[in-house]
Amino acid sequence: MPLPPFAHAADLLGVASDVTAHDKRVALRAALSAGTLVLPGATDAMGARLVEQAGFSAGYLTGAGLANATYGLPDIGLVSLTEVAAHVDRVANAVRLPLVVDADTGYGAAVSVMRTVQVLERAGAAGIQLEDQEMPKRCGHFDSHALIPAEHMAAKIVAAGQARQDEATVIVARTDARSVHGIDEAIARARLYVEAGADVLFVEAPRTREELALVGRELAGTPLLVNVVEGGKTPQLSLQEYEELGFTVVLFANYLMRSMMSAGRDALAHLAATGETGSRVDRMASWQERQELFNLPRFTEAEAWFDGLGQGAP
Repeated sequence: MPLPPFAHAADLLGVASDVTAHDKRVALRAALSAGTLVLPGATDAMGARLVEQAGFSAGYLTGAGLANATYGLPDIGLVSLTEVAAHVDRVANAVRLPLVVDADTGYGAAVSVMRTVQVLERAGAAGIQLEDQEMPKRCGHFDSHALIPAEHMAAKIVAAGQARQDEATVIVARTDARSVHGIDEAIARARLYVEAGADVLFVEAPRTREELALVGRELAGTPLLVNVVEGGKTPQLSLQEYEELGFTVVLFANYLMRSMMSAGRDALAHLAATGETGSRVDRMASWQERQELFNLPRFTEAEAWFDGLGQGAP
């Protein structure tokens, strides 16, 4: 019997059959060691495909974006582990790209974090981000946060490290202490978290360039992540400036989603005002671009091959 025009069923369905979850985790660690890593956020498989198509080395599955785009909810801890895991499974299986997954508080204390890590690893996460807020959490650029004791968060990080079934899985530890106790407490907590085994440190929402510089100096030696929230509390700088201040991971968690919101609002306003879309065709993805992003040509080829097989073609 002749072989089909694709190597494996998974390859046809958009998953590179030659790239395992472990391969993705190794690739993420390599990217963390290779210089400044720009980490765009995605809310769904289409967004992750666009991040991959644009040539980025890794992507970020944003918890805020999942709550906003999929459930129409604010980022205040309303989405469950079950829902996040199903989301990770869908998106991770659509791309070769390693994905860092926003796991909020880990959905409980240390033992719960152990299960969270294993569930998200099985779903395809390359990196898992945990934070030290009380449940329910709030977006780091909101106000009125409440934190668990630093030692409790350190225990969660130890639990995450012990629970991971792949040593290549990256653990990102986030502290929101700047918004509650100030920058010195945030740095002290971050030190404790790296001692507990965190691979990447994420000090959320420094307010000034001077605070960013302090974080970079005091926590040098561990990969540091800065979260760029357009209109948020942290200064927006160039990649070179962030790198000079000591940050090697620059996260743009919801830039893509917010850009799509703006473009979609403009497109719908035009449709409502004019009743036509033809004059905006040059501002849309083309028909061909859309179908290629979702692998229609490969499915069409496979369908033709199976049709031929069913008709007894050699």
